[in-house]
Amino acid sequence: MMLPDWAVLTAAIDWLANGLLDLSWWQIVIAALVMTHITIASVTIFLHRAQAHRAMDLHAIPSHFFRFWLWLTTGMVTKEWVAIHRKHHAKCETHDDPHSPQTRGIDTVLYRGAELYRAEAKNKETIAKFGIGTPDDWIERNLYTRFSWQGVGLMLIIDLALFGAVGAAVWALQMAWIPITAAGIINGIGHFWGYRNFEAPDASTNISPWGLIIGGEELHNNHHTYPTSARFSVKPYEFDLGWFYITLMTKVGWATVKKVPPKLVLGAIKPVADEKTLEAVIANRYEVMAGYAREMRRACKAEIAMLKAKGQDFSMLKSAKRWMHRDDDKVPASAKPHLAQARAAHPVLDKMVTMREELRQMWMNTSQSREQLALDLQAWCHRAEESGIDALRQFSYKLRAAHA
Repeated sequence: MMLPDWAVLTAAIDWLANGLLDLSWWQIVIAALVMTHITIASVTIFLHRAQAHRAMDLHAIPSHFFRFWLWLTTGMVTKEWVAIHRKHHAKCETHDDPHSPQTRGIDTVLYRGAELYRAEAKNKETIAKFGIGTPDDWIERNLYTRFSWQGVGLMLIIDLALFGAVGAAVWALQMAWIPITAAGIINGIGHFWGYRNFEAPDASTNISPWGLIIGGEELHNNHHTYPTSARFSVKPYEFDLGWFYITLMTKVGWATVKKVPPKLVLGAIKPVADEKTLEAVIANRYEVMAGYAREMRRACKAEIAMLKAKGQDFSMLKSAKRWMHRDDDKVPASAKPHLAQARAAHPVLDKMVTMREELRQMWMNTSQSREQLALDLQAWCHRAEESGIDALRQFSYKLRAAHA
């Protein structure tokens, strides 16, 4: 029996208003957030950790699902994304970096990040050089790469079918999600503002609390310090949601983790630092320097407390405090005069800054033999323990207790 024309029209209007699922507005909001979250999980687990950095291997089931979902929700080609990201690490904060706010300006990366990505994706040299080892099977060549934009077109149809006319808004949110979170928050703010656990050679920062939104990618300084690690969190107070998902996937055999951040192992204090000590210090150099930074902050705090007790002005030291533990090339020119004045006025801090640089040079100096570097480390520990500065002495004991 055929429906009357008015019944067909009513059904069509009802479908446009509610879609096949007939969800309330708050249910649609939840559905949209869940779908965008699956997208960011696909980016951080599949594209970033598994493909770009080879920090883990994925089973075929999640691997194919992530590729299919990214085709639907982003239209990004795996090889292009991986190549651009690898180039970002290889050329970080230089003019060849595809999206550094340090060279291109924060506004450019925040508001035109997607344009920067598309422009670099057209660079055949980048794709050929940095895109090695990405999927090259039949479905990649004949669907995902060949018809990249058709996936997002299909997603629009699906959204309209499921949610009705409001599905267009859901689709628009999906299409904007990665440009906003990846190009804006991660590539922009993550190299411009935030806190740093480690003195990585670039400007990367951790930006919290964005973990639930971008799946652990907010721990960007941690990632740039240990780029081949599948886990981005390193501190007890940091939560890497992507790592939580990876942990669940390992339990069911869907993921195999290759590498996590190294951990400095401490044992009995050796009489003198030897080559094994040197090996442990160099392998864990970022953690070692993070520990030294904590000692620097404690020493600064003690000096400020002393000045307070004497009723003396401590504003200069307070302004210089944040730069005491930083590499010289990371200290802005405007802060260097205050830092120099603070060091001149506080010999303890000056000594600690000097010895920090001497310690850092041990792994920067590639011309010295292993034996000579071990002797240099022994000499450094001796000077630290004879300096009369308790923070240096205690830190030297910790170095002599380090094991590879």
